[in-house]
Amino acid sequence: MSRNGSHHPPRPRIEMRSGAATVEEAAAIAAAIEQFLHDTAPAPSTETDAMNPWLRAALYEGVGYPADTPAPWS
Repeated sequence: MSRNGSHHPPRPRIEMRSGAATVEEAAAIAAAIEQFLHDTAPAPSTETDAMNPWLRAALYEGVGYPADTPAPWS
């Protein structure tokens, strides 16, 4: 079954490959990267994905359907 655009990419795996850092330094670096990813992530959408009324009117006009009546497919 398709998710219809609601698929989210997998979370990146953070790992240190260099042996130059101690365990504590590696943990601090990983924590800093995790915090950066959290701080820079887009805010979750609180509103529904309602169609812009101007876009709806233009689409209806393009197919010759009156814009003031409800769509038969909704």
